[in-house]
Amino acid sequence: MACLVSRSGRELQRYNNMGGRQVVGCIPYRYKQDVDGNMSEELEVLVVSSQKGQRLMFPKGGWELDESVEEAACRESLEEAGVLGIIEHELGQWNFISKRHGIYYEGHMFPMFVKEQLDTWPEKNLRRRIWMNVGEAREACEHWWMKEALDILVQRIVSSQQRK
Repeated sequence: MACLVSRSGRELQRYNNMGGRQVVGCIPYRYKQDVDGNMSEELEVLVVSSQKGQRLMFPKGGWELDESVEEAACRESLEEAGVLGIIEHELGQWNFISKRHGIYYEGHMFPMFVKEQLDTWPEKNLRRRIWMNVGEAREACEHWWMKEALDILVQRIVSSQQRK
């Protein structure tokens, strides 16, 4: 059973040696199904709206002291997007300036192959979730570093399909 309450507060928040928050994000993805329910090769990714506006991004949030980076990625995807799945190998780490605080944050991004989409999740009343194709998501995503992570994910998937 998944926890249906978001964590809040900064008591367990991780910070890097420069004082910037360490955040973890996830790119939830799946393959589109045709009208007969057969899985196609067309990739879809899930974006969520920000809490206080209409900006779109991938689920992300603080990495806390009592969890691994992969556990943080799973938790953020559940809290913000209401999805569960398989966390895959890290896409990379980015340093970016926090718009709110003006200091560098450290962001880690992971792909998640979605196995289940919940009808109820902790931030359901705070966010919209939208499945998009890669081009739409790249255009809509607010953060440059998340767009770079999406590009890496697409290249990884294309490379693995070419090896088959």
